[in-house]
Amino acid sequence: MKVFVLDSSAILRLLDSEAGADRVEEILLDNAAQAAEVAISAVQWGEVAGLVRKKRGETAQTQALQDLGRFKLRIEPASAERAVRAAEIKEDRKFPYADAFALELAISSPHSVLITADYDFKRVADLTTIEFLPVK
Repeated sequence: MKVFVLDSSAILRLLDSEAGADRVEEILLDNAAQAAEVAISAVQWGEVAGLVRKKRGETAQTQALQDLGRFKLRIEPASAERAVRAAEIKEDRKFPYADAFALELAISSPHSVLITADYDFKRVADLTTIEFLPVK
């Protein structure tokens, strides 16, 4: 089964109904129908929560996380081992630490595709399969 790893930017595109939102929704619906598996790092999940809270407030944050919960995403914990591998990516590739968690999850998930709207991931596209959402 194909595994899609979502970066926080992909989730934010969905929540903001921006370019690529339809693709992210399609992936989430496939997950709900058990036609695909969707995972997100707990670090990326927290990043989404924080950004929604900052932009729209506590009530919107709660609602957004509840809405996303219906898609039954697999939220991967930031274990000690994952944290070290993300730190290695950060240092070796000069890549943001939070983004390195999404990348590490994609690298460690067989047959995965990382879904992102963050074009900084182009710098590490040699490490895993990445699908870029359209530019805004």
